[in-house]
Amino acid sequence: MESLVAMLRAAGDPTRLRLLLLLRQAELTVSELIEIIGQSQPRVSRHLKLLCSAGLIARFKEGSWVFYRATEEGRAAALGTALSSLVSGPPQADLKRLAAVRENRASEAAAYFKANASEWGRIRSLYAPEREVEAAIVRHLAAAPIHQLLDAGTGTGRILELLAPHAKRAVGVDVSPEMLAIARDRLMRGGLAHCQVRLADTYRLPFEAGGSLAGFDAVVFHQVLHYLDDPGAAVSEAARVMKSGGRLLIADFAPHELEFLREDYAHRRLGFSDKEVQGWFQAAGLKFVAAEAIAPHAGSKEKLTVKIWLAQSYAKSRAEAA
Repeated sequence: MESLVAMLRAAGDPTRLRLLLLLRQAELTVSELIEIIGQSQPRVSRHLKLLCSAGLIARFKEGSWVFYRATEEGRAAALGTALSSLVSGPPQADLKRLAAVRENRASEAAAYFKANASEWGRIRSLYAPEREVEAAIVRHLAAAPIHQLLDAGTGTGRILELLAPHAKRAVGVDVSPEMLAIARDRLMRGGLAHCQVRLADTYRLPFEAGGSLAGFDAVVFHQVLHYLDDPGAAVSEAARVMKSGGRLLIADFAPHELEFLREDYAHRRLGFSDKEVQGWFQAAGLKFVAAEAIAPHAGSKEKLTVKIWLAQSYAKSRAEAA
């Protein structure tokens, strides 16, 4: 009862209600919220602090930036939904300014992507058609319901976009703020409000350990592990936050000899063997389920085979297994 009263008091202020309704539309920084509602930084920060204390919104630090987002689960989310329905969403003037903020973000993300697209395009041209890889990812993961999806090393957010129709909620993590800016713009433009991104290290995921009732029931590493010093450690960390019976999918290169990828593009590993990947699964307490090779088309030169490996989490403990 007390927590509900606290939430109602926090949302009862006109400015805080505007902020809450906006943060149900998108993740926004303090500076963006100032631009939208036209109030000073101290006032906006004070209102945000009260909304956070009441549990109506969440705060996420990303480098030197801080993002805010409406709480997505529990009574706070239900209250936010009810309030939004009563007032038919944010005021039109706020929505107009929010659209301008989004457009500015999109322009910045597009500029960064344009500056780097040629490098990414050269790598993509070396391996099997991406549409075939993506179709295989969907085929393996969409075979069962996905309630909570984690895209580890999300990059531009393409895998979140790909699996969004099959997931109830999804989060992507990455260590690059520039990549996250692109991913956030992609998700906004796609209207994928149930997907979000966070600045985080795949070796130290900012999530509680999974179990029989909580955790991610699907985790994806898409073209990520060949950049890492210790891919096995990243797999073990992902297994830690998985729900019992959850699935982990790796899409990466089979062993190859294109040394320039190491020299020019910071690839630390030149692909992985089935034995090595299955060793990671075993060490992480995961059960190997399947593997699939997606080879380049006949006649292509200097192309790479992409492998998909799928594993499943066991019960976290005897008590949970029972």
